[in-house]
Amino acid sequence: MNEYNRTKAKILLIEDNAADIRLTKEVLQESKIVSRLDVVRDGVEAIDFLKKRGKFSNTSKPNLILLDLNLPKKNGFEVLEIIKQDKELKRIPIVILTVSDAKEDLIKAYNLYANSYVIKPLEMKEFYKIINSIVDFWFTIVKHFEDE
Repeated sequence: MNEYNRTKAKILLIEDNAADIRLTKEVLQESKIVSRLDVVRDGVEAIDFLKKRGKFSNTSKPNLILLDLNLPKKNGFEVLEIIKQDKELKRIPIVILTVSDAKEDLIKAYNLYANSYVIKPLEMKEFYKIINSIVDFWFTIVKHFEDE
């Protein structure tokens, strides 16, 4: 792990479940990699955040998005499609983090250019391992675009 990764890691969690938000925050606070986590709770807020609209006008582009599929206002598929069709946003890696193990959801997510599809484990210990693995992979192994 290098200094760049510790200081530049920015994750956007798009999640409406309070328990999953809390667990993700706990895991990331313990991580030596992540320096910033932003959370939005529905699909409309997610797009506003990424397009820097309204109360999100001063946000910075994340290096990674953790996206739940079951969101209010706009579901995760709608959010994914909007992001991947936007020339300014489409290069941001998106990890689908969901409880759905339905084959049609998996296929649809990859057809909409999700970078990976991860099923949320039910056990807290496993959830911690999954989040740590995702963060470790995306911020110690993968090379990211710099903010423009």
